[in-house]
Parts: sequence; structure tokens; C-alpha cells
Amino acid sequence: MAQFDVYENQNPRTNEEIPYLLDIQNNILKNLQTRVVVPLVLNMKPANILNQQFEINDLTVTMSTAELAGISLEHLGSLVCSVESKRDEIISAVDFMITGF
Repeated sequence: MAQFDVYENQNPRTNEEIPYLLDIQNNILKNLQTRVVVPLVLNMKPANILNQQFEINDLTVTMSTAELAGISLEHLGSLVCSVESKRDEIISAVDFMITGF
């Protein structure tokens, strides 16, 4: 597990609209049994800064930053990829949600 890894959403109630979860938790907290994740959703119109977009497995998904949540490790699906190369954009989105700039 690493910060900015993307996992399959295992929840059958939401995984069609939210196929992936983005782990944004810092690696210093790797021993916790939970992760802070941001849903990566389909068909969402992004707001500047707040909702970054990614191409994952030929799908365009949008970071629904305002819906970040804590999730138990047992509820994370398989590792899909890392979006660590988008670190600055991800941190900007979370920072914008918390501080407003």
C-alpha cells in the first residue's frame, strides 16, 4: 500500500458509478488498519482544482474530493495502478477543499 495507489471499489452498491478508490493517506501511517480514500467516479463534471481527472484502464474518472472517507483495509479491492505522477494535482485538490485556496 502506498499513497496515491488506486484500488478497485468492491462495494456492489456503488462500484458501477465509482469503479476506483484513490488512497491519499501518507505512507508514514501505513500501520493503521484504515486508509483515507477519494472516490474516482465516472460521468462527473469536474470543478477546477477540486476534481482532478485521470485515465485508468481506458476510463476517464474524476476525483470526487468532497467525498473523501476512511475505509478499512479489508474493504479495498485489488491494486489497479498508481497515480503518484499526479501527486501535485491530488494534493492541490485536497488542499483546496480544506483551505479554499
